[in-house]
Amino acid sequence: MFGADKGILDSTDQYLSGKKLSIGLVQARFNEAITDALAQACKAELMALGVPEKNIDLVRVPGALEVPVALMAMAEKLKYDALVALGCIIRGETYHFELVANESSAGVSRVALDYQVPIANAILTTENLEQAIARQTDKGRDAARVAVEMANLLEAI
Repeated sequence: MFGADKGILDSTDQYLSGKKLSIGLVQARFNEAITDALAQACKAELMALGVPEKNIDLVRVPGALEVPVALMAMAEKLKYDALVALGCIIRGETYHFELVANESSAGVSRVALDYQVPIANAILTTENLEQAIARQTDKGRDAARVAVEMANLLEAI
């Protein structure tokens, strides 16, 4: 039988205090209106969770394919408790959408695993601009919550 008294850690609201955390954000500029909204929502939620504004660093890169290399550079600094990937890829008429979506996602996961740092992936992949607009604020907030929760959970393990 498993339970809290058996040494099981469950990532719940108890891990949503960001007071002692340092968080790095990487924002793709492509589809900038969307990624600006993602970044603003993410930063606001991080501060609402207690992360001091001075402990939130934002790096901007050209597009989603450049996000993983910036995340890797930040992870190598060993300064951040968690990282957040912010971007927006909207399907076009060519296969390019699949390539960018797959490769950026794989790169984000690789950095997280290679550096053992939690990365909240908020690179939106949508069919159209309307879907991106509908998701930009909620996904920015969600990414902040994931980053804080996972940073605290990994510290507790």
